[in-house]
Amino acid sequence: MSNKRTPTPRPEASPWAFSTRELGRRPGIMRPVTRSVPAPGGDEAIGLVGVLEVPAGSDIDLDLRLESVSEGVYVSGTAAARLEGECSRCLDPLSEDVEVRVEELFAYPDSITEETTDPDEVPRLVDDYLNLEQTVRDALVVDLPLAPLCRDDCPGLCPECGGRRADLGPDHGHETLDPRWAALREHLPSE
Repeated sequence: MSNKRTPTPRPEASPWAFSTRELGRRPGIMRPVTRSVPAPGGDEAIGLVGVLEVPAGSDIDLDLRLESVSEGVYVSGTAAARLEGECSRCLDPLSEDVEVRVEELFAYPDSITEETTDPDEVPRLVDDYLNLEQTVRDALVVDLPLAPLCRDDCPGLCPECGGRRADLGPDHGHETLDPRWAALREHLPSE
């Protein structure tokens, strides 16, 4: 067993981290920031994996305003990304651009907000940095449809044969035989 400790990554090493040093703790000081960050993949993917998600490595464009307030730094603005997935009715691939509002207070260390809230309620500044990854993830995921559609009137798939109803035509159908009479079918002459 090794006594080596894994070093904790520095906050500024993340593309999601923003420095707040130049804001100081002076309420009313504001700084606009824009940045494109690569979307995480694997277990950290943003969205409903396999249904509708931000593809790993694609850009998430952040257009934000960092504002110093008495209890911390208030972040407001937008996050824009391209979503890819499949239609929940016909399983065709789909893609969609989405833009969501981002609004979050990051509490200063030793502030009343930090003392009176849990870390999962209000995020904290760490070494004068704030990390927006979870905030953006939450904003994007809340905005996702649970059943994405390629179009509102998508007819989906035929439950009998699995064909796309849009390609099958209006005359498509399947003969249904009452299961109670199914045993007699073998005794009927074939057509």
